[in-house]
Amino acid sequence: MVDGVKNLRLDVELDDVDRKILGELQANGRITNAELAERVGVAASTCIARVRSLVSRRVISGFTATVDPRKIGLDLQVLISVTVRSGARQLITEMSDQLKSLPEVTQLFFLGGVEDFIIHLAARDSDHVRDFVTEHLSAHPAVSSTRTSIVFSHHQNPVSAAA
Repeated sequence: MVDGVKNLRLDVELDDVDRKILGELQANGRITNAELAERVGVAASTCIARVRSLVSRRVISGFTATVDPRKIGLDLQVLISVTVRSGARQLITEMSDQLKSLPEVTQLFFLGGVEDFIIHLAARDSDHVRDFVTEHLSAHPAVSSTRTSIVFSHHQNPVSAAA
């Protein structure tokens, strides 16, 4: 919360050094500060101050580890498109919160358009997908329809600060 205003969008100024730092961290979030500083051409003390500034300004929103779902038994990935009944718009926030809390939901998109949500689901197998749709979507009073698509391949580019 900034100055008592919730969800205030802050546009931040990024210079070439900030952009280089972001690019290097996106390529390798475990890079040491010394190596990061060397790669972007600044002193280590400057580099750590810049990274801390990017974090405090929420340009960097977190640090994570990317887990291969297949290595932990989640061999099937699907995208489930969900359309909410027109009379159930008041349930969207509740439904969104429920979906976000489920461990097999890896990404949740709230959309404008024909579908209201797209759920990226990591599942053990097709039975797991069926059970998820039946228990969490088909039974939900807000849901009008769903459509499930199997993901054969997925590639994700990080957001570029140069864009």
